[in-house]
Amino acid sequence: MKSKKKRATKNQEDMNALKISYHEKVCQERMKTIFKVLDEMRKDVKDLKADMNRGKGAAAIIILIGGLIGSIFYYFTK
Repeated sequence: MKSKKKRATKNQEDMNALKISYHEKVCQERMKTIFKVLDEMRKDVKDLKADMNRGKGAAAIIILIGGLIGSIFYYFTK
């Protein structure tokens, strides 16, 4: 009777080890996917920051040119 119980316990331990191994494999895939998505998001954020900086520069130039034109116009109309 004891040998059956030991075999059943051994089989259960083997099944548990197999389930844990499968779970670790699934988690590893999930982590790999998460890291890949994070890297893509970092790249997108960098691109957005670069676009915003470019837009800020363009706005500053437009304001500067508008100020110069306004100053020149004001100078000649006065």
